Amino acid sequence: MPLLDQSLRELASGLRSREFTSLDLLAQSIAAMDASEAGLNAYKLRTEDFARRAAERADAAFRAGSDAGIFQGMPVSVKDLYGVPGLPTFAGSARRLPAKWEKAGPLVARLLHESAVIVGKTHTVEFAFGALGVNHHWGTPRNPWDKAHHRVPGGSSSGAAVSLCQGSAIIALGSDTAGSVRLPASLTGNVGYKPTIDRWSTEGISPLSRIFDTPGLLARSVDDVHAAACHLDSCAFGHPSGELARFEPRAVRIGVPARFFWDDCDAGIVEGVRGALRELEKAGHKLVTVDFPQATRAFEVLREGGTSGAELLAFLQHELPEWLGHLDPYIGIRMEGLAHIPAVEFLRRKAVLEDLAIEALAVFDSVDVIASPTTPISPPLLEELATWDQYRVLNQKMVRNTSIANLLRQCSLTMPVALDALGMPVGMQLMAAGGRDATLLGAGMAFEAALGSGRQRLGMCPGC
Repeated sequence: MPLLDQSLRELASGLRSREFTSLDLLAQSIAAMDASEAGLNAYKLRTEDFARRAAERADAAFRAGSDAGIFQGMPVSVKDLYGVPGLPTFAGSARRLPAKWEKAGPLVARLLHESAVIVGKTHTVEFAFGALGVNHHWGTPRNPWDKAHHRVPGGSSSGAAVSLCQGSAIIALGSDTAGSVRLPASLTGNVGYKPTIDRWSTEGISPLSRIFDTPGLLARSVDDVHAAACHLDSCAFGHPSGELARFEPRAVRIGVPARFFWDDCDAGIVEGVRGALRELEKAGHKLVTVDFPQATRAFEVLREGGTSGAELLAFLQHELPEWLGHLDPYIGIRMEGLAHIPAVEFLRRKAVLEDLAIEALAVFDSVDVIASPTTPISPPLLEELATWDQYRVLNQKMVRNTSIANLLRQCSLTMPVALDALGMPVGMQLMAAGGRDATLLGAGMAFEAALGSGRQRLGMCPGC
């Protein structure tokens, strides 16, 4: 078995027992890129020399008996919104951002402190403002689950998800404002975790929305996400050590909304998620039908325009005004439509969402998590997004389910549970009340124990 097919915990153990070295892992990562990167286009920038120096430092530290943390020597990909000293940041745009956006925030700083091996910066939708993964500047990464056609991988953390399928990274850093970690994770058969807003600092990440942005993690299993998240939660962001590992339920109470999330889904999606829920019920977990009207009302605010687009426009006008004339055409169209939103309307939308977030807390009085399909649609063909009208409709539909956790300030996880009628991965989304990240991750671990990992359920990605 290739080394990089092992779990994060197994790799950490193997590095410490000297069964293999970080340079061995990097060699396999580079080989995976060489074999498939031309077709998949996961990376904006490959950083082989940068990565090799980190791997050498990690191996030297292991030989000296020094252990800085679980990421020491691990191949990691970083979404090209994150600042990494010594590497350019483009944020999916056509030009390099100013040097201030190359400074490391606490998440990247922790990885560098531990001598994590950053193998590259992955493609993103420009300024993270899109759910499908399309980028007209640098090309749209290809979803590797369809070998015959160019299907999108989801966005905005498009390259992050593809890097995991490719086998070039164990953990991928993404960001999530309306689903940008969970959507590409779901569409590529991976796991994605969005922490509660403000639990993890967004410092060092080019912003889309100061209100709703969160860093996030993508990995191949809930166990990998759990191991990485528990470590970063305490070491990078100062939460009590082990806090995220404290929820160990014998039976998880799973809320299943009667409406909204299940409406108008593509063939095989509802069937796949409901089938997984039946398996969980047989394993001893409890299904509870819940009423969740706040989801419908929150999405109505998003359909009106939400707040994130106006926030991005304000950021560009203030920080990068010369970028406005050179935006990806689909981003540019959206910016034009946001230029005249009155401040009073922006504040109204923000207030409505704040009220709905408070109301929605009551939904969790009787359940631990809420489960739904992660996305209502299968990954579209790139050619189906050739015009703005095609793109607009599918982009909005793609974020319908994932955006709710952001708008209502919840934490959320997606995990692969099935294949749809097209043979593409189907994710099951879990949402927990804001601040209950331990509950969310504990439920995800319990569900993976019952259902198996994504690779066990879905098989290997055919195009990786």
